[in-house]
Amino acid sequence: MSGPAAGTASADATTDVVCLGESMVTFLPSQPGRLADVPSFGRGIGGAESNVACALAAAGHRAAWVGRVGADGFGDHLVETIGGYGVDTSAVRRDPERPTGIYFRTATDRGEGAHEVAYYRAGSAASAMSPANVPYEEVFAGRVLHLSGITAALSADCLELVRELTAPRPGRPLVSFDVNHRPHLWRGGDASVLLELARRCDLVFVGEDEAEEAWGIVGAEAIRAALPEPAVVVVKRGSAGATVFASGLRPGPRSSNAGGAENDGAEFAPDTVTHVPALRVDVVAAVGAGDAFAAGFLSATLRGLRVRDRVRHGHLMAAAVLTVPGDLTEPPARDHADRLVALDDEAWGRLRLGPGWTAADRAPEEVRTP
Repeated sequence: MSGPAAGTASADATTDVVCLGESMVTFLPSQPGRLADVPSFGRGIGGAESNVACALAAAGHRAAWVGRVGADGFGDHLVETIGGYGVDTSAVRRDPERPTGIYFRTATDRGEGAHEVAYYRAGSAASAMSPANVPYEEVFAGRVLHLSGITAALSADCLELVRELTAPRPGRPLVSFDVNHRPHLWRGGDASVLLELARRCDLVFVGEDEAEEAWGIVGAEAIRAALPEPAVVVVKRGSAGATVFASGLRPGPRSSNAGGAENDGAEFAPDTVTHVPALRVDVVAAVGAGDAFAAGFLSATLRGLRVRDRVRHGHLMAAAVLTVPGDLTEPPARDHADRLVALDDEAWGRLRLGPGWTAADRAPEEVRTP
């Protein structure tokens, strides 16, 4: 791409990562059961990109969130809460005519049949984001720009915005893209556009399950074959762990091809393939883990760590979220995470993490099960 190769970024940027997308107020159930039976809900926040920004800021990076919220109390809550994590929210725009999106969910795992989510986001302020009203100077201010496929599904204007942001341009930062296929958002739409967008990026996160559901592509190798342009493709394989395909991209002149990806003239070194097993985790709630994984991987990328350690940091950040009820939590201290990442393969395979494991005084052997 015209931006930096994988693992590098412009050295003069003052912000590490800019995350752009919709954040919503989420209402979490006070007890398990159908939405019809839950008597009360607690208020939280949810949004793939803002989750990544919050996790990165909590991990000590300079993160910014760019979004659009209503000129209402829910918008106030989002901006104040996200800013409370240390995220720069100065580029968030307020919409006086459209509301902030909200949603309610049950306590069960998203993958279970009993899981329910009730979204109230149609016509939201975020769905009005477009190339005409997003502050480009702030969006491109970081070493990394992180996007997701959720934004592309919100409206035609949002899709056009993501196309603009992923287009090659001089000085473009490293563009990270989490496919984040949400079937309910693509009803009546064509989710294959997510493949087009992913091919325009430098670093791509995609689950094996969503690649099959959205594109009919099965298996990590087939996913990489469908995404030859990104310098790094991270295929998330659930309990099997993650496989990373990384190439040494030597940028050359670029022009559009029929698939919408700009790869003509670029030369690619052969991939290195790294597989890292998942951790055993005593799950409290399986929400927000994918965003946390992306944040952990990006954090380690910013630090210039090797690929295996980037994936391990992703697994640890995901485990921190999986062992709490909500989408966000305080990540483990960096030195604590680094000690766990440095374990040999056998010790890593013996780890089992449960609630409270992120406490700073917990040594590796204290979170390991016999």
